[in-house]
Amino acid sequence: MFRMAMILAMGPAVLMAQRTPVIVELFTSEGCSSCPFADNLLAKLAKTGGDIEVIPLGEHVDYWNHLGWQDRFSSPLFSARQQDYGRIFRIESVYTPQMVVNGQVEFSGSDPERAEREIRKAAQGPRATVQMSVSGETLRLKVEKVPPPTRSADIFLAVTETDLESNVVNGENSGRQLRHAGVVRSLTTLGHLDMKKAAAYSADAKLNLKPEWRRENVKLVLFVQDRSSRKILGAATLRP
Repeated sequence: MFRMAMILAMGPAVLMAQRTPVIVELFTSEGCSSCPFADNLLAKLAKTGGDIEVIPLGEHVDYWNHLGWQDRFSSPLFSARQQDYGRIFRIESVYTPQMVVNGQVEFSGSDPERAEREIRKAAQGPRATVQMSVSGETLRLKVEKVPPPTRSADIFLAVTETDLESNVVNGENSGRQLRHAGVVRSLTTLGHLDMKKAAAYSADAKLNLKPEWRRENVKLVLFVQDRSSRKILGAATLRP
């Protein structure tokens, strides 16, 4: 795996990743018996160090909910996002566990060798500069140096929570205690960047962190995604 390395801070409340950030999305469900292994793999990837910062996004889909277990982390938003990737990758059907690395490639979320290989590949090449800071309940963000040939991009904010557990009593995982890392609690589109009009984007946004989320386990993930190819062009993380 990757060697440990330090992350340098830009200021008291600003984080600009000095390692190369790579977004790893896992479409998963507590109702899927094949998913716990992939959930554990995502957690392991997130803990690796070195010159690559693996940013986990555990996105729990809702289409398993009618099969005996209601996944409390699931959302139709994540199911729709997975379906969108399915169209981009031109696959016959989406599935769980499905892993997507930097919006560039999809494969089984239970394949650690493929995951490490694709993460290293995704870390190559130019990327946008993404910065954010928090002042009180206000998030300040800035995106610049978006690599060509990007024409337009969406700017997303994901709020993730780690060290979450569920005792499953029905469905395919009945009787199991499941642990999750990087669970996406919310995913919001903050803005749109049209390269014909502007080469950079900056804005302020209000943080809406729910009181039931354990703040010490919460992380903000800001990322820029090409609207056409869905390639993730840059990302940064910050603990609020």
